Amino acid sequence: MIKIFETSKLKSLDQYTVDNEPISSIDLVERAAVTFANEFKRNFSKQRRVIVFAGQGNNGADALAVARLLAEESYRTEVYLFNPGQRLSPDCEENKQRILADEKVRLYEVIDDFDPPELTEHDVVIDGLFGSGLNRPLTGGYAAVVGYINQSNATVVSIDMPSGLFGEDNLSNNPDSIIRAKMTLTFEFPKLAMLLPENEAYVGRWKVLPIGLHPDIIQKTPTAYLMVTDEDMERLIRPRSRFAHKGDFGHALLVAGGKGRMGAALLAASACMHSGVGKLTVHLPQRGEMVLQTAVPEAMIDLDADRDRITTLPDSLREFDTIAIGPGIGTDERTASLLGRLLRSVDQPLLLDADALNLLARNRELMPLLPPGTVLTPHPREFDRLFGESANGYDRLHKAATTAVKHAICIVLKGAYTAVCAPQGQIYFNTTGNPGMATAGSGDVLTGVIAALMAQRYDPVKAAIIGVFLHGSAGDLAAARSSEESLVASDIVHELGRAFRMQQADD
Repeated sequence: MIKIFETSKLKSLDQYTVDNEPISSIDLVERAAVTFANEFKRNFSKQRRVIVFAGQGNNGADALAVARLLAEESYRTEVYLFNPGQRLSPDCEENKQRILADEKVRLYEVIDDFDPPELTEHDVVIDGLFGSGLNRPLTGGYAAVVGYINQSNATVVSIDMPSGLFGEDNLSNNPDSIIRAKMTLTFEFPKLAMLLPENEAYVGRWKVLPIGLHPDIIQKTPTAYLMVTDEDMERLIRPRSRFAHKGDFGHALLVAGGKGRMGAALLAASACMHSGVGKLTVHLPQRGEMVLQTAVPEAMIDLDADRDRITTLPDSLREFDTIAIGPGIGTDERTASLLGRLLRSVDQPLLLDADALNLLARNRELMPLLPPGTVLTPHPREFDRLFGESANGYDRLHKAATTAVKHAICIVLKGAYTAVCAPQGQIYFNTTGNPGMATAGSGDVLTGVIAALMAQRYDPVKAAIIGVFLHGSAGDLAAARSSEESLVASDIVHELGRAFRMQQADD
């Protein structure tokens, strides 16, 4: 997994690398600049003018080195070095002298008044004013420069972080004083702010560029934030024994469906059956029997006493290895009562989604009844209904993490980078999926996938991590086959087999 560090720790990682590789600080800057320049060249032609805005610190040092490297490759490059206090960092001063000696770059050092260049839609601005260490809003001249860049039609590429953006929480920031980049090329690790919805307009498309920080310090520096990769799936997904039988892969109970919402039960059931569960029983209202039996013939059915809603449970729950409840069940008072009875009696791993979460929000006295290890899978609005309005994505994430620890549960906070918040405090960010998955029924499919993995006796957190990754991967395959716009939830189900197979390709 890729570690994501709080920005307050990044300087110590750089310094450890300088001390123990060993490598000089200026050579580490050069290494970062080379990786940035190489990626820049892959994206932008030499026909476009490059205007570099550099600050006084080491982000400015990176920017000056990038400008020199691009000029050596025949890019038309101009640099505006902002040095109002005439206190450049040592690396920034060194790179300034290298540019002056090189004479291939037009360098304008701004100490007092700034005469801005005319920026057009054909220009590329490289933003190197401030990096990831900023902790207060930009004001004065720097804020004016940011505003000028944002108002132009130039394409903006930020070095490491958009200038003005804090690395974590931006609630106290000034949105008018943050660079709005089209692309951010960040070094070694993603920054937490890049994964939060409120910062999309500033970060744009982003990519991590390796710069060779020392592996020892990366390994021994703790962090709660982790990003899941393909390599993790190869390690987490267990191979199947040739001598296995269906009993080895568990028996899941899915409590789902209601009048006008039987599709949720069908999607969750189908996804569960396509995710490796040995057996599945679906408990649903009577009116759903024929449609489910026809659409998912592999599933067994247990009928509710009511024709239109969920009011009862199977006579015995002992035979089930996991229980998932919520898709399409509605919020009737009798269903709420049923949820309370389930929470008081269940011993198995439990997953709550959709209307089960809405019922929990309306009946908060049920929260203490959640068994340890329970998995909740809310989207942002469901989460806020459960735990109160959040000020922004960072606040919601922090709240999810602390709630997971407090109640010893796993919270799957769904979104572009779905966060699996573990009861031990770790937060695992997903890297698969696309905007086409923002469609009705997508969450029901995820419920089925995670429930299948829990029934196969995966630890609930691992089941959530694997399930979210495969769900997103199937969505990516579905979008590639057609388009994001035309993607529907059943397309995700149809691609689950290929998503699993992709993780087994090297077996």
